[in-house]
Amino acid sequence: MRILIVGAGIAGLSTALSLHDAGLGSEITIIDAVAELRPLGVGINLLPHATRELIELGLGPELARMAVPTAEVVTMDALGNRIWSEPRGVGAGYDWPQYSVHRGELQAVLLAAVRERLGPECVRTATTLAELQQDGDCVVSRLVGRDGEDLGTFESDVVIGADGLHSAVRAQLHPEEGPARWSGITMWRGCAEGEPFLTGRSMMWGGSNRTAKFVAYPISPPRENGRVLINWVAEVRVEPAAGRAPDWNRTGRLADVLPHYQGWKLAGVDVCGLMAASPRILEYPMVDRDPLPFWGTGRVTLAGDAAHPMYPIGSNGGSQAILDARHLAYQLAHHADDPAAGLAAYEAVRLPATAKIVRTNRSFPMDRILDLVADRAPRGFAAIEDVLSAAEMAEITTAFRSTTGTDAEELNARASLSVGP
Repeated sequence: MRILIVGAGIAGLSTALSLHDAGLGSEITIIDAVAELRPLGVGINLLPHATRELIELGLGPELARMAVPTAEVVTMDALGNRIWSEPRGVGAGYDWPQYSVHRGELQAVLLAAVRERLGPECVRTATTLAELQQDGDCVVSRLVGRDGEDLGTFESDVVIGADGLHSAVRAQLHPEEGPARWSGITMWRGCAEGEPFLTGRSMMWGGSNRTAKFVAYPISPPRENGRVLINWVAEVRVEPAAGRAPDWNRTGRLADVLPHYQGWKLAGVDVCGLMAASPRILEYPMVDRDPLPFWGTGRVTLAGDAAHPMYPIGSNGGSQAILDARHLAYQLAHHADDPAAGLAAYEAVRLPATAKIVRTNRSFPMDRILDLVADRAPRGFAAIEDVLSAAEMAEITTAFRSTTGTDAEELNARASLSVGP
């Protein structure tokens, strides 16, 4: 089966590896607009249902080497008082860990595996899709270079758009769609070396994005000096006029974010000091898109952010992209004689599941509880039980799990997606 994947990010590379694992990897070509694929970005969390898929693709040793198995999530108010905590990954009953890792390092591992298993020439950089047309059992894609030069046409049995928020494939399939939908929150992100905090494998949230929230977690094992690389995210609600078009590589200014966190100290971490120690800060608005009525038609479909961009709540972005990849390959393998039917079956499974997460994330379920704490105890508290009732405390767990998908028992019992037809 001739397959063209547009986009060499986590979604596209995971799709290529999954197709190869399913026995469909003999004629796969991946194109990407960048001139060179480099390990860029900041941290990412892989939930157990995504970690499972990467381990089943044979990447377990690489993940164990470079990633941090997240032990717990801890929520605090802006003064650092602990509100709630819960174990993550294996500690929460999953058969697979939750991992925190540098997005660029994960992409580099996926890319190396793709080139090793599918051949070094399967990834073509500086190449974008201009348009595509379906003609019976063939999809004809017109390709162009970074400077607009004509690179001719490419014929394939299937085209998979894994080209992110600004997807060219999505634009071809849904030309009337409007711009991305902004939440009203601007995010600044960065990474800096620092001392381990809490368990050394903890993810912490402080504050509430009604005004300002701060998230931090380690994304590297301890180095020789005992320090770790800490990923941080600052979420600030700003005036509508301050929102900008999303650009994942826009450099942010420290002076714009520091005033929102003066005096913050969470779990012993000097928040402003951590941000100031970051070699580079990225800034972009928290955006998503309305769930589509359909992802693709015939022999063309979408995956990852191209299919379902969502707010980065509950560590779902990269995790859902990996699940897309595995389900897509599974369905194509089971419909090898009818690729269109395979893509339709894939969409029937994944579109409603991801649409639910997109809509749930828009309600900021965890932040509703954090807002209550900020309202009732603006100067802090001695015991959270004095601030929240037992029912409200229970709602925290429910709210958090509503954004993270599959529970442990369900995931542990589910059959492998590596099973062939």
